[in-house]
Amino acid sequence: MSELYLARTNQKLNFARLHLDALAQAHASNAWSKHALIESYQESVLFHLASALDSFLREIAERYRFDANALQDMSDLARLFEGSGQESPELTELQALQGDPKSWLARLQKAYAACWRVVAKAPQASASESLSEIHVMQLNPNHAEDPDVFQEYQLWLDALRDLITRQREGMQEW
Repeated sequence: MSELYLARTNQKLNFARLHLDALAQAHASNAWSKHALIESYQESVLFHLASALDSFLREIAERYRFDANALQDMSDLARLFEGSGQESPELTELQALQGDPKSWLARLQKAYAACWRVVAKAPQASASESLSEIHVMQLNPNHAEDPDVFQEYQLWLDALRDLITRQREGMQEW
């Protein structure tokens, strides 16, 4: 079995960490382009976190001997498991997190999806929305909540890294 997706997942997690470090530097900057740097790094962190998750889904598929290249999202992986009659505790946990609007994973996915939506005025955050989701949707966001967004991204990176590490250990046992 190839370890290409394992390496790619690790690479994406590392890229997310590097971009978080750059985001912290942008916060401390006095450059005229400070806010543009902050916004670009916020979106790049989301991109690398979402890409790490996508790569990890392919890693799971590869571990169970499915065609990892056939995946586009978590529902594709679920269909592969359903079709084979196999069960995956890894997928079950991911689906539970995805289905809970208050979970870090659901909030991460909503924030990443918000990168593709634009609004001219800042909406009010609801209980199921994160500051980062609201922030990336705005055309000209107010940067007052930037430190909170940074902390949220750090929590998401830590949670994703912990989940991947734990699930990899479980997959190695069988």
